[in-house]
Amino acid sequence: MQCKEPEKYPVEPQIKFEYFTRFDTITKSVNGQIYLYYNRGALCFSYTDGDGDLGVKIDSTLPADFANMFIIYYEIQNNDTVRVALVAPDTGDTMTYNTIIPNLTPEYFSGNGIKGEISDTLFIFPTSPYDTILFQIYIQDRAGHKSNTITTPFIVRKLKI
Repeated sequence: MQCKEPEKYPVEPQIKFEYFTRFDTITKSVNGQIYLYYNRGALCFSYTDGDGDLGVKIDSTLPADFANMFIIYYEIQNNDTVRVALVAPDTGDTMTYNTIIPNLTPEYFSGNGIKGEISDTLFIFPTSPYDTILFQIYIQDRAGHKSNTITTPFIVRKLKI
């Protein structure tokens, strides 16, 4: 019987967009027209990492602004893709979608790399007059290796019904 060689991955994380699913709808009437607004969605992408050092270990002490998953928000404004800084409506503070991926290295890591999927719930802010958005995403492992950048398809957050 022949054993299968384990897959080998580059030490830099590699990610691939899988899907974005909109949910949590709000129905509003604007000038007699009914609109369906999506205010959240689930982002899912797959990953590989050759040295298996993705995520933050629980016992880590991290600075307040630490992140290892970076998500950039864009709106389609007058047929142009525009990066938009997010501002909290109540405080005016700048916000980001950046977040922390927990440790994904198996306890008994064999050194052959890791693969899997990451899902995150993202809020879609309804205050913009533009109805189409997209996200760009990349991740970084504990050694500081950055992944490729992926882009979601266009996400329509307001639909006429």
